[in-house]
Amino acid sequence: MTVELDLDITGMTCASCANRIERKLNKLEGVTATVNYATERATVSAPPTVDETTLLDTVAAAGYGATVRRPAAQTPAPDEAPVDRELLALRDRLVVAAVLTVPVIAMAMVPALQFDNWQWASLTLAAPVATWGAWPFHRAAWTNLRHGATTMDTLVSLGVIAAFGWSLVALFWGDAGMTGMKHPFDLIPDRGEGPASGLGDIYLETASGVTTFLLAGRYFEKRSKRRAGDALRALADLGARDVAVLPDGPEGAESRIPIERLQQGDLFVVRPGEKVATDGEVVSGQSAVDASLLTGESVPVEVGPGDEVVGATLNSSGRLVVRATRVGADTHLAQLARLVEDAQAGKAQVQRLADRISGVFVPVVIALAVGTLGFWLGAGSGWEIALTAAVAVLIIACPCALGLATPTALMVGTGRGAQLGILIRGPEVLEATRAVDTVVLDKTGTVTTGDMRLSAVVADGASESDVRRIAATLESGSEHPIARAIAADAGTGVLTDFTNSPGLGVTGTVDGVAAVIGRPSLLIAHGLAIPDPLADAVTDAESRGATPVVVGWDGRARGVLVVGDQVKSSSAEAVARLRQLGLRPVLLTGDNERAARTVADEVGIEEVRAGVLPAEKVAFVRALQDEGRVVAMIGDGVNDAAALAQADLGIAMGTGTDVAREASDLTIVSGDLRVAADAVRLSRRTLSTIRGNLFWAFAYNIAALPLAAAALLNPMLAGAAMAASSVFVVTNSLRLRRFRPA
Repeated sequence: MTVELDLDITGMTCASCANRIERKLNKLEGVTATVNYATERATVSAPPTVDETTLLDTVAAAGYGATVRRPAAQTPAPDEAPVDRELLALRDRLVVAAVLTVPVIAMAMVPALQFDNWQWASLTLAAPVATWGAWPFHRAAWTNLRHGATTMDTLVSLGVIAAFGWSLVALFWGDAGMTGMKHPFDLIPDRGEGPASGLGDIYLETASGVTTFLLAGRYFEKRSKRRAGDALRALADLGARDVAVLPDGPEGAESRIPIERLQQGDLFVVRPGEKVATDGEVVSGQSAVDASLLTGESVPVEVGPGDEVVGATLNSSGRLVVRATRVGADTHLAQLARLVEDAQAGKAQVQRLADRISGVFVPVVIALAVGTLGFWLGAGSGWEIALTAAVAVLIIACPCALGLATPTALMVGTGRGAQLGILIRGPEVLEATRAVDTVVLDKTGTVTTGDMRLSAVVADGASESDVRRIAATLESGSEHPIARAIAADAGTGVLTDFTNSPGLGVTGTVDGVAAVIGRPSLLIAHGLAIPDPLADAVTDAESRGATPVVVGWDGRARGVLVVGDQVKSSSAEAVARLRQLGLRPVLLTGDNERAARTVADEVGIEEVRAGVLPAEKVAFVRALQDEGRVVAMIGDGVNDAAALAQADLGIAMGTGTDVAREASDLTIVSGDLRVAADAVRLSRRTLSTIRGNLFWAFAYNIAALPLAAAALLNPMLAGAAMAASSVFVVTNSLRLRRFRPA
């Protein structure tokens, strides 16, 4: 038995930090942890013997802060967006640093601005930037050093200290402090000729420029990460803020309370235009509820006493009194948000490789910087070129972009999916969508509506309205799904002498007329003849896989009512879209061959497997996999759960059972099969974005490091390039926000 919990992590500044915390937690016996730099969250699975304090102490021992994330009793929507004080502080630090840095860089780059003793003015401006401005880097580097670790901040801090420290030495003990000193600026450092002390040159523009560029990169990165999580916050904000409860019963006075005080079993009122406060059961009232924000279904659903309603849906018309059945973290909305969070906390296989690389990257880079310094000194190029190259290596190599490549794309992709009614369980799902080549579709509830409906009426010897009325009246006394479909079709008369014949039909007296409805054999047994037109209608309905019900009175059958599970209007288009994605559709059902074939022909599926039991569904999926196919399964019922779990990619319709949703990898909140194709497209697009991010992050480091080591890159430009690479990765991920359904 293990305990699952989440930790909010503070103090992380790069992917190396996340990697280090993850390694520390995973060293605890029985603990499995994943730390996500982008979401600043650790997902931990621990045995009961490891308590929360041990986990928090382990994170603290690594040099970071952690708190246990508790599920709130309720998740009210805030009146305004929460203020990110850390982001505001970072912005203020960036603004001050930028204001001070601009004149420092201008004087260093433009000799015409280098007035007498300009270097001392430059020192006055650069000193606050290299100390206070770069303090987040210095503090993090020192904290990690005390714990025997190195991170990206170590590289930045060393680079800034080296550039600023060298400048101080050159100004106070070298020739750089002399009046009339001039300092040319080169995009590519000048190697000069022969050894030189370098004490006539200063690097204040490098120290301040690198600091400002990296602060800018960190600010835009943090702001972009916040935008990447907007969809999840918007999902949480769908909930109501307060609720009118009825503490004294349905007829009592209303009392408005904050949503977090609502308890399971409480009665509450939902007026027209208000959101349903939480999941519950309607006690009284009739209304139409708009669930489009959650499911994407545009048609409001009629509800009345005994019907379930979902929190955050909108009451369109009448007043409802609802009894709360689920509150807080147990609600449908909270579970959707939790699914999205869990997906964002995971890591794709490609990201795990990047994490391992970033974990050893920093010490390797420090060694490379020391080697670069030694090489140029040994080559006789002097301290100036050696220090320039070494600092450039330290600055250019920060592995931020590697750490952001997957989490940011995953955050935006899953968040956009949630907005479209697509819930992606985790990054492994993205990997599966790329390889899927076969999609197996359950029939009932997935391709069809799953509800029995009256589709046709054939009358002979009576008017169609009489056939409908008498049939509806007879079936109103039965609870059978077919009976309910017929009873819902028309108004009813007065029913007496009702008798149910299980498996055959019912008899009774409607408005004084004795009538029979059911299988043809029941009517024949009661002496009612079935004329040829009605017999032909029965045969035709059965050939199409529908269920014919015969009704008769006054000595003969008077009509045939055809009942069947209706194909969803969107199913044919959905199958066509799945084909366009390169997937081969297969219809799998427990129904008979004729019914399955009729549905398959209507939606454009050639391959059909009918009469399959739940256990056989699993075997069928496994058989396809044994043939070398990568299988996606789309279903909605309890009988689909095992097959959904067996498939390489399980897609559950959100209108189905909880068991099916738990067994799936993707959940379509609405019942629209077309969204399944959009889900595959979005997953593939997200995976493509992750791979693109990782490619550019790796390519950037691979291309830039040799240039820096070869002294072909100014350290200040190296800092700008490093910051730009992180911003590029996050910005590229944000393009997923523009994903549109087909």
